[in-house]
Amino acid sequence: MGWYRELVDTGRAQAAWALFAFLVTFTVTRGVTRRIRAKQPAPEPEDGGGLSDVFIGGIHIHHQVWGILMVLLAGLLQFRYAPNSPWAEVLALMFGAGAALTLDEFALWLHLDDVYWGPQGRKSIDAIMLGGALGVVLLTQTSPIGAEADGAGSALARWTYFGGIGFHLVMAALCFLKGKLATGLIGIVVPAVALVGAVRLAKPGSTWALRRYGERKRERARGRFGATYDKRWNRVRDLLGGRFS
Repeated sequence: MGWYRELVDTGRAQAAWALFAFLVTFTVTRGVTRRIRAKQPAPEPEDGGGLSDVFIGGIHIHHQVWGILMVLLAGLLQFRYAPNSPWAEVLALMFGAGAALTLDEFALWLHLDDVYWGPQGRKSIDAIMLGGALGVVLLTQTSPIGAEADGAGSALARWTYFGGIGFHLVMAALCFLKGKLATGLIGIVVPAVALVGAVRLAKPGSTWALRRYGERKRERARGRFGATYDKRWNRVRDLLGGRFS
């Protein structure tokens, strides 16, 4: 069957289940939170009717709490028991769902404030898009770590192999210095992405731009990553996560 040939036989089944749980959990979670937000006025802690926020002892329990617990539990069980199928897939589902719940409130634990529907809340959508992109990349690519050059090969072949890995990681590091977090993380797995991000213009507030760009080049960077750039991406974020205010 195609499933076994493409995923199970290649060791990608767990990554596929984790990505599936990640996407489904994010979709359901955003649907629920948008329904809760639409309620006017907001429900009180003792209001148990319909969809509402979860309160324990009068404290609003954000869904990132459940996500962190799920990720921790899935990781501990995997490290301790390393189960075979189907329990390995069950843990992958738990990890993917927990990651979605956690990253959906990334802006909250970044700012240490309830900015879920504020402008800063768009950072959560950025985290979700990055997590989903990495999931797709890991599902389709071979491992960038742990691989070894063929022991039967020549010394030149081995040095070429490790030199290529080193160059690849340097390009990813340049992406980080240029303020391109998503490009750098994806580029760790896909070398071509890291190379493109490394040679293109840095973001104006990045370490690279502040230390190496003159005023003329900084102005180019501000034009490239200015209001039009932000407006375009904000439309995508609002479409995925709901309208922020």
